[in-house]
Amino acid sequence: MIQNHTPGLQERIVSKLTWRLLPFLFLLYIIAYLDRTNVSFAALQMQAQLGISDRAYGLGAGMFFAGYFFFQLPSNLILTRVGARRWISAIMFVWGITSCSMIFAAGPRSFYLLRFLLGAAEAGFFPGIILYLKSWFPASARARAISLFMSAAPLSGVIGGPVSGALLNVHGAGWPGWKWLFIIEGFPAIAFGTVVALLLAESPAHAAWMSDEERILLTDVLEAERLATPGASAASVKSAFLHPGIWILCAVYFGINTCVYGITLWLPTVIKSLSGLSNLTIGLLTAVPNLAAAIAMAANGYHSDLKAERRWHIVFSAIIGTCGLLLAAFSHSAFAVVLGTSLAIAGAFAMDGPFWTIPPTLLTGTAAAAGIAIINSVGNLGGFVGPYLIGFIRTETGSFKSSMLVIAALLAVSGSLILLVRLRREHPSSANGNPLQ
Repeated sequence: MIQNHTPGLQERIVSKLTWRLLPFLFLLYIIAYLDRTNVSFAALQMQAQLGISDRAYGLGAGMFFAGYFFFQLPSNLILTRVGARRWISAIMFVWGITSCSMIFAAGPRSFYLLRFLLGAAEAGFFPGIILYLKSWFPASARARAISLFMSAAPLSGVIGGPVSGALLNVHGAGWPGWKWLFIIEGFPAIAFGTVVALLLAESPAHAAWMSDEERILLTDVLEAERLATPGASAASVKSAFLHPGIWILCAVYFGINTCVYGITLWLPTVIKSLSGLSNLTIGLLTAVPNLAAAIAMAANGYHSDLKAERRWHIVFSAIIGTCGLLLAAFSHSAFAVVLGTSLAIAGAFAMDGPFWTIPPTLLTGTAAAAGIAIINSVGNLGGFVGPYLIGFIRTETGSFKSSMLVIAALLAVSGSLILLVRLRREHPSSANGNPLQ
């Protein structure tokens, strides 16, 4: 094992892996998350030009997660056959093309189809990255690596908001700004898909930047961990399906995603409806909630680890998020909405870290892995329901107030449900990341 060799070698290997791999993978996730959510800015122009109602926009925005749900398993099966590096490269190229193809949306039906296809294309990206990290990082360092990688999600909004707002002002070739937004922000996925295929080493055995000693020791440790891990069985999957705690966690994660994606995919429109601000200014304002979410995610995960406590960290975060949504619901100014949604998104994202330490306290081994997959798949459907619910309610009522109140109620209930889960054991070192987002 690594720890039985040269003193400090374990830390040196993990540090080298962290600096060599994670910044690049972090960038890839920013690209993925940006292509997933940039439709929220395109809607500022696209809805009026294509005659897409609020209800239709909400359905189309959420349709991404329908494709994501149905194609996650097939994509994972292909990934295990062809390997993470080649599959990540291929799906980045495909989703980049699909994201650029959003310029061909001509009405609600084509909008629905393209968003569904984008979700289907991107479905295998995160599992592919997780498999890739598993082939590099020892188990003792894997949770930290995944949590650092995951922090790209809220930070993508910090970068993407101002960029997307600015791109709406680009005009040329007779195209409106929203088409240029999809072209320019979709192209990096195509380009980096090629870069992944050319530059990303498949495994430590192919890493020219590792010394022979580092490569051999790391390969031995990873192989020993692989041999010590039992294969999945029908019994383990069945036990996950039958465990009531897993389905409670599905409901909690569903509430988290309903809030996160409901707010994220509607926030630019909400701000626009309350102000006469420019698209660039709106983009800058939307960066604030995402920055707050990144800070809250790290702080709550750290404090949860420090205190070795999970449930009340989740409940407290849900309370903050609910209060933020209530503030946003009763606000009549863009500033108050940004403040309220900052609390809402920060609270919802802060729930993630402690939340993903809980599945291994209910089940062990491959049953825990199966439980995590179930929670992830079902919970991500909240990304479909949130945007659609807000669009539907706004169409019926003419305002965002009622939809914010409904989302607040869902977040409050989901946060409270965690108290029904009985924990058997804790994993204090892993309160910062979802191992299968």
